[in-house]
Amino acid sequence: MKSQNKAYLFAIAAILCWSTIASAFKLTLQHLDYLNTLLYSSAVATLVLFVLLLLQRKTSRIKQLSKKDLIRATVRGALNPFLYYMVLLKAYDLLKAQEAGTLNYIWPITLVLLSIPLLKQKIGWLSLLAIFISFSGILVISTEGRITSLEFREPLGVLLAVGSSIFWALYWILNLKDKKDEVLKLFLNFFFGTSMILVWMLIRGQIILPSLAGVFGTLYIGIFEMGLTFFLWMMGLKYSENTARVSNLVYLSPFISLLIIHFAVNEAILPATIGGLILIVSGILLQHLSRKAKHPIRK
Repeated sequence: MKSQNKAYLFAIAAILCWSTIASAFKLTLQHLDYLNTLLYSSAVATLVLFVLLLLQRKTSRIKQLSKKDLIRATVRGALNPFLYYMVLLKAYDLLKAQEAGTLNYIWPITLVLLSIPLLKQKIGWLSLLAIFISFSGILVISTEGRITSLEFREPLGVLLAVGSSIFWALYWILNLKDKKDEVLKLFLNFFFGTSMILVWMLIRGQIILPSLAGVFGTLYIGIFEMGLTFFLWMMGLKYSENTARVSNLVYLSPFISLLIIHFAVNEAILPATIGGLILIVSGILLQHLSRKAKHPIRK
């Protein structure tokens, strides 16, 4: 099989997995509270990532880490999975799956905004237009199309869903600066992040044993959202002759996700959700175009 075909297979597998996650979150939260969902899912992800390290024979690299490496991994672990998923899962608890899942796709725009003060990047008028378009999409979704009245059905849920993108964007920036093996970095992040979640839950005395449905839900989330799927995506990028061919496929995910939500969670998909999603994705694509215009990619 050609390398590019392998790339497409890995990438499509990852996208299909990610497309099911909004439904998995919502269904699991019907059987387990958001904090316990986070604890068990992140623990599963940590185990999955450690197994991947074993299979790749990279566990010896853990011994080579310095104190600075461990401190950086702890900081990233505090951002993801601890803070990011805690805020995101609470948003899913409050909102419809289609709302929380769609609003979560705003993170590339948040990344651009944070790159201005943190990475000293400048943005042009195209980037500003892209940000305006994407945030218009947020307004459409959060008001369920009632833009003129600005009536928010669940303002806290909207704030959390959008706010989770801040933690993810910060994590992305810090992760970008670390050039170590991606699977190793992710394992360390989840190891320290899961430890923080466990301590937090022990202090609060909120750990409960999940029902069978809760067990299956957290296993699914831990494997296909937090652990294995990242590896599939990474392999897709590795085999691709041009990363853009694979990366652009990710924009199929939110639309596939809406279909799965409709059938799996039995939610009627609102026209405002589709319209808002189109605005958000349009803004992100415009942002990519503006970056290519400044830094053309040659292959």
